[in-house]
Amino acid sequence: MAAGETIGKSPTVTTDSIVIRKCHDLEELRTAVMLQKEVWNFTDAELVPLRLFVVAEKVGGQVLGAFDGPRMVGFALAVPGIRGEHSYLHSHMLAVLKDYRNGGLGRRIKLFQREEALGRRIGLIRWTFDPLELRNAHFNLNRLGVVCRKLLPNLYGVTTSPLHRGMATDRLVAEWRLDSSRVMASIAEGTDTERRESAGVAATILLPVEMEKWKAEGTSELLRLQDRIRGEFQAWFAKGFAAVATRRTEAGTEYLLAPWKELR
Repeated sequence: MAAGETIGKSPTVTTDSIVIRKCHDLEELRTAVMLQKEVWNFTDAELVPLRLFVVAEKVGGQVLGAFDGPRMVGFALAVPGIRGEHSYLHSHMLAVLKDYRNGGLGRRIKLFQREEALGRRIGLIRWTFDPLELRNAHFNLNRLGVVCRKLLPNLYGVTTSPLHRGMATDRLVAEWRLDSSRVMASIAEGTDTERRESAGVAATILLPVEMEKWKAEGTSELLRLQDRIRGEFQAWFAKGFAAVATRRTEAGTEYLLAPWKELR
C-alpha cells in the first residue's frame, strides 16, 4: 500500500532539507499512525495500529520518518518477511503529506530504505500497489526499477478510504532487488528506464487515456477496465512474463512486459 508521488507538478514546500531517519521513540511512532490517517482517510478500524509500528521497529522491520524540523511529513513502514530460506522486507506503507509531494521526497525515502536494508545484508524489498494508479506505477517501475510478476485480486477487500473508490483492491506485487543492475541503472537514469525497457518489450497492457475521466466520474467503465487488466496481467504472469516499465502513448499508458527468465 503506497501513497506515491504526483508526476509533473511542483511541490508546495521545498523538500531538499528534510531529514530522513529511523524512528524509535514511541511518540514518533504515534505520529506516523496519525499521518497515515491524514493521507488515506481510513476509519479508525482500518488504520494500522500503533502496536504494529512498535513491533515492526523491534523485530527487524523499518519505521522511517521524514522530518521538516521537528515535524514528521512522511514515513515508511516495513515488516520482515520470509520466502523459502530467504528473508526480505515487506514495505507496507509509504506516505507523504500533500504539501510535500512532487519534489522527490518519496523517492528519497525509498532510497534511504534501500540503503538501510543493504546495510543489514537484505537484498529484497517487496510491496504492493494499485495497477490503476499510473503515477505509482511509473514511480515504482521506471524510477526505482522494480519488476512485477504477480497480481493479488482484492487483497485488502473493499475499504473505507475514498482513495479506493469502493472498488476491489487489486494489487500488483513489486519486487525491488536492491543490488541488481536493473535497480542501480534505474536509480542512476531516473525516467530513462522507460526508453531502455521499450527496446526489449514483448507484450503490453493498455490503460486508456479515458481512465482518469472514468475515475473522476465514477463510471462502470472503470470497473470493466479493472476486470480486463486483472485478467491480462494474470494471463501474462502465468506465461512467465513480468511487468518491467510503463510507457505513455497517444492511446493511454502501457505496461511493458518481458519474459522473466531474460531479466535475471
